[in-house]
Amino acid sequence: MRLTSCLTLTALILSAAAAVAQDKTPAKAPEPRTLKVKLNYTGTGTVDDKHHIIVFLFDSPDFMKGEGMPISEQSAAAKDGTVTFSDVDKSPVYVSTVFDPSGQYDGMSQPPSGASLGVYSKTPGEASPVNIEPGKTAEIEIAFDDSSKMP
Repeated sequence: MRLTSCLTLTALILSAAAAVAQDKTPAKAPEPRTLKVKLNYTGTGTVDDKHHIIVFLFDSPDFMKGEGMPISEQSAAAKDGTVTFSDVDKSPVYVSTVFDPSGQYDGMSQPPSGASLGVYSKTPGEASPVNIEPGKTAEIEIAFDDSSKMP
């Protein structure tokens, strides 16, 4: 009798624990953020399949001081191209561009001397943050030319 009571009590406890566990909904994954960057390069270089504009995302404006690594990159093969970053997991982000007229730059190191540089900025000389709400798409435009170059 005592064994039967213990088994019954154990079964009731396990049933209750299972019911409580089923009521917990799993944590919802954060909704992805998307960023569309419209380029407007008016420099003299030829942008095509062999001479890309590389667009970088950073999670800090410190890249302006030569610090920090990009968190993502895309490339465009047209002066007025658009690149789309899907599943951006941080906000705000900061955006910069590099165009190497020789076509040799692959984005894996410092841009070469003479490469044209652009940055998303509302105040000249400062990188502006791009805030993206979860589940939303932000769209920005970066206009740049050959007036700012890598030394």
